[in-house]
Amino acid sequence: MTRANWDVIIIGAGAVGENVADRIIQGGLSAVIVESELVGGECSYWACMPSKALLRSGIALRAAQAVDGARQAVTGTLDIAAVFARRDSFTSNWKDDGQVDWLNGAGIDLLRGHARLTGRLEATVTEPDGTVTAISANHAIVVSTGSSALLPDIPGLADIAPWTSREATSATHAPASLTIIGGGVVAAEMATAYATLGTAVTVVARSGLLGTQEPFAGELVSEALTALGATMLTGVSPTSARLEGGESVLELDDGSTLRSETVLVATGRIPRTEDLGLETVGLTAGDWLRTDDTLLVTGTDWLYATGDVNHRALLTHQGKYQARAAGDVIVARAAGTPVADAAWGAHVATADHRAVPQVTFTDPEVASIGLTAAAAEKAGYETRVIDYELGSIAGASLHADGYRGKARMVVDEKRRVLLGVTFVGQDVSELLHAATIAVVGEVPLDRLWHAVPAYPTMNEIWLRLLETYGRESA
Repeated sequence: MTRANWDVIIIGAGAVGENVADRIIQGGLSAVIVESELVGGECSYWACMPSKALLRSGIALRAAQAVDGARQAVTGTLDIAAVFARRDSFTSNWKDDGQVDWLNGAGIDLLRGHARLTGRLEATVTEPDGTVTAISANHAIVVSTGSSALLPDIPGLADIAPWTSREATSATHAPASLTIIGGGVVAAEMATAYATLGTAVTVVARSGLLGTQEPFAGELVSEALTALGATMLTGVSPTSARLEGGESVLELDDGSTLRSETVLVATGRIPRTEDLGLETVGLTAGDWLRTDDTLLVTGTDWLYATGDVNHRALLTHQGKYQARAAGDVIVARAAGTPVADAAWGAHVATADHRAVPQVTFTDPEVASIGLTAAAAEKAGYETRVIDYELGSIAGASLHADGYRGKARMVVDEKRRVLLGVTFVGQDVSELLHAATIAVVGEVPLDRLWHAVPAYPTMNEIWLRLLETYGRESA
């Protein structure tokens, strides 16, 4: 067994782990990343990038069809082979040479293999050929191993080899029929993608779509999916699964049966900590790693967890935000310099609790930041909720004929600042960062009046929301 030492060890070379390592190197320490799959991780190869590539072609086509003049020029249908080929280009055909080159250029070392903790600041790496290397860190080990799809306990489900998000985003063809179990972001996005590609899609979502968002978000997306030809089943759940005649068969708890070529399970995530050696350092294998706001794992002074694995906010951009805080605080603690760990300080991930932006890339898009109206009320805030139809503003009507969409802002009445904002409509993701700044900065509504939106753009929605708030306050 060979041995090696670095200042910091990062387990997991996804976007989050890469960002931790980069901050460590920029802070003057040495770092190694250990990766058992592809450098670049889930987002690059099986989540963010391939899923959005699969979605974009159909959304662009419908956008052209929604504008008179352009509509007449659209004479063909989607080239499905070209859609998949474009998706492949974004995953670099599932090769990580470019990502490895980036690591090398940044001065970050790479070990390929499976890492297991063996004690305080110690681990082993088992390479694909069975070679085992003992590694140690001078200051910290950071776990950035992410999460995997949750397979619900439905009798027979595992036997039909269902798709998870990985198979859905890396498929080489569009199945003739697809049943999707779940109602979250993955379910909604993949229903949109495959319905667009001509697949007969059925979504089984007991509580409807996008249940953590404002209710109108799930309603508008469900309507759009139905218009694309998808079948939406709510109030029911699968009770068993089997293969029959080359098809996947699901029995539902209302006594009905669903048959399809393929089943996609999109019912949640579990942490990738099962075979990480957590038990050697007093933690439980398979658990989420709970952390403080500096991303230090509870009960330790050397182990950090960033990204999905800490269950704070399962989004790539939030994981990268955590990575920057964790990398910088590790450097600060190693140097003995002051740690800025008060809320909104340089070494904490405060936004995980108060201001998480998220886009669901369905058609229409759902873009949100902060608390929903229900969440704000549950948290005890005195709120006012302001809604406005996006289609009634000039910028939206120019954007697409018959534009449909909705905006909501949730106001903390005591402080007169925004707690949350949600937009649903075509291309509303481009409105989100302004809302994020307003929520994070706790910009008073009186000051927001002076942020004048250019006319005629969709950003005029800010003026209309504020006007409505003012009229209702009068």
